[in-house]
Formats: sequence, C-alpha cells, structure tokens
Amino acid sequence: METYLNERSTSVEILINFDQTKKLDYAISNELEARERAQVREYVQSILRKRNYLDFIIDHYATIDVNEMKVELKNMLRLGIYDMLFMDSTPDYAAINEAVELGKAKMGSKTGDLINAILRNLQRDLDQLPKPQFADRTKLVATTFSHPEWLVKRWSARFGEREAFQLMQANNARPSYYIRVNTMRTSLDNFELRMNKLGVEFEASDWLPNFYKVDSVQPFIEKGLLKKGICQVQDIAAGFAPFVLDPQPDEKIYDLCAAPGTKSIMISDLTEGKSDILAVDISGERLEKLAESALNFGAENIKIRRGDVLELSLPLADAVLLDAPCTGTGVLSKRADLRWRRDEEGLKNAVELQEQLLEEAANMVKRGGRLVYSTCSLEPEENMQQIEKFLEKYPSFELQPLEDFVPEEVLSHDGLAYQTYPHKHDSDGHFGVLLIRKQ
Repeated sequence: METYLNERSTSVEILINFDQTKKLDYAISNELEARERAQVREYVQSILRKRNYLDFIIDHYATIDVNEMKVELKNMLRLGIYDMLFMDSTPDYAAINEAVELGKAKMGSKTGDLINAILRNLQRDLDQLPKPQFADRTKLVATTFSHPEWLVKRWSARFGEREAFQLMQANNARPSYYIRVNTMRTSLDNFELRMNKLGVEFEASDWLPNFYKVDSVQPFIEKGLLKKGICQVQDIAAGFAPFVLDPQPDEKIYDLCAAPGTKSIMISDLTEGKSDILAVDISGERLEKLAESALNFGAENIKIRRGDVLELSLPLADAVLLDAPCTGTGVLSKRADLRWRRDEEGLKNAVELQEQLLEEAANMVKRGGRLVYSTCSLEPEENMQQIEKFLEKYPSFELQPLEDFVPEEVLSHDGLAYQTYPHKHDSDGHFGVLLIRKQ
C-alpha cells in the first residue's frame, strides 16, 4: 500500500505539473526504485491517453464542472478512476481507499470525502457506465477516443471516420517496443541467449536487421544492458532513416537535430565505427545524454557539436540526415502528452521551421551526396508536401526509389518515400525520403 501511494502521489504531481506548464517532467520520480519509476510512467502515459474520457466520467459524477476543478483534485480523480476502470490488478476498494488517502494528505479531509463520494457512486455503476452523448460529432469522437478536436477533424476528413477511429484506438493502446542490438558489443546469438535467460518474449523483425520486438523494455533497463551499450530502445520505423541514408565507412556524415542520439549510434554501427560522424543539436542537456550513450555504445567515431543548424557553417558532407523537429503525431501512443501540447498553430510553426532546416541541410551536401529527410509525423504538410516545396526551389536534388531499403508495405508516393502508421504497421508513424544532389 505504501509503495502504491508513493507511486500514485508521484504520478499525480507529474500530471499536475503537466497541466500547469504543458511540460512532462519525470525528474521527481528519480528517487524511486526502477520498478516504481516504470509504474509512474505507466500511470502518467495511460492517464494522458485516456484523459478526455476520464474527464467525462468525472463530469458525470461530480457536482463541480470538471473544467472548474483545481488541477490537484482533477488529477487525483483521474488516477483513481483509471485504476478502477482499467487496472485489473487493483481491486475497487483499494483504488478508492488509496485515492481518498491521497486526497486527504494533499488537500485535507473534505477533499478526501469528496473523492470517496465520487468514486463510490462510480463503483455502483461499473456494470452500466455512462457513454458520451453529444450532438457535436467531433466532440463525441474526441471524448470517446481522447484526442483533441482539431486532430479528430483533420484525420476524419483525411482518412474517413472508420480509419481515423482505428488510428486513434492504436494511439490509445499500450505500445509495443523494439530493441536494436549493438553488434559492435555483442552477437545476435548471444543477445538472444540473454533475452531467454531474462524470460523476455521477443520476435526478430524481418524489416531491418538487429531489431527485436518486445513487450517491455524494463528487463533491459534493470539488467543494465542499455547503459552497457549492448542494445538501445529504438522503434523499428525510426530505424529506417539511418538505413536509407546507406552510410559507408570513411564517409563524412552529419546527423542534424541528433539528440538523443539513437540514429547517430545506429549510423556508427552500420559503418562498424569507421565513418566520420558529426552529431549536432541545439540542446546542451540532450547532447550530454547523447555523449553518454555514444560512450556506452563504443561509438567513438561520433563527434558532438552544440549549435543551431540554421546558424552553422560546416564543410560539405557525403551524407546528411535531418530528422526534423515535428508535431510528433506518429508517436502519440508512446508520447501521449504530445496530443495535448500540439495545435494547428504549432503545426504551422513546425512546417516553417522544417522548411528552413531542410534548406540549410541541403547546403551541407556535396555533389553526388545524399540527404535523408525524416519525421515522426503523419501530417502531409510536414512530409511529402514539404519535400515537393523543397524540390521546386532546389532542382539540383532528386528523389530516389526506396524499394531496396524498406519493405514494400511501407512505401508511399510511388516508392519515393516511406510512411508508417500505428494502426497499420504496429509501429510508430514515421516518414522519410532519400534525396541525391546531382553531379
């Protein structure tokens, strides 16, 4: 009980801070044990995935409008209701009791009594829960699937309602994870033996070499395999960009907007540590993590530079990877917070920044060199529309077919791009193209 309260109070603090600042900061959980930290992340992400629906339930049973509640009360109720409706391992009485005790500890006995009354009323209706009913179709869908209305409108218009529902359901499901093995540190056979000893169920990907699909990354964290550089957590779709870049030994390669560095490390691995890689990012804090990871993974050929890509002056390179900052609409399952941090204005700003970054990246590519542009977005403006605008201004670049690099099922735009979707490919949503600068 005490451990749960610790995890719960930490989760609530993180959710409160997110509501107030729109920043998701797990630093407060650092003092917890590894399994407790994992539970905190599970709570936070799961509640953010279902936030609109949880608020609907609160609004149904509370006498106070959910939008007028203090964020402390709102998030304690979200957590208690999530436990009751979606955590089979927590009995109803325990979920109610712990939420009440947390309310008393945080806001006083009256708050505890209020939480108790709301959750007891909910408990009586568990066999016949209220369903969202709104005349406004967009609001109904946004509440049911816990997505912002602007995305509901956009995806329903683009995909049709049925497929939009499938996409949103995929975003609300607990995500699968992929582990990429660092073959500079171990062999695949030895790594599979390690996973068998850990009791990890795994499936080797037939899309890219050295990738394994797993249900949880926790065993790898607890055994220190990430810190030892044996493997790294990397979605299979995120691995396409370095693979499509086709890095070769002895080449000069730039990874722009590189932090946290998984793609830089993969490039190093693909070239057996024999290429000259410069990883650039504007964030000093994120670059520190990149430097630590590169050291752990034995990627000694990665040089690190802090700087704004828009202000850099660099020699021409053989290959440049621009994994551009984006809205992240392809990773809403793993980053549920993003759906509540993005809006149409943010999309517009992202598109403008990407256009500038892409032009700067192009000017770093030598004649005959390669440029990969990628995002973790599903939005056309950030993806192929961005590339089409670029090619109108830079006719010296041309798109290359990707059938030799990625599986047929993820090819798009006549094989000149790849695009993955969470509801179709059981992966994050990623887009990418390969451009060659003509001789």
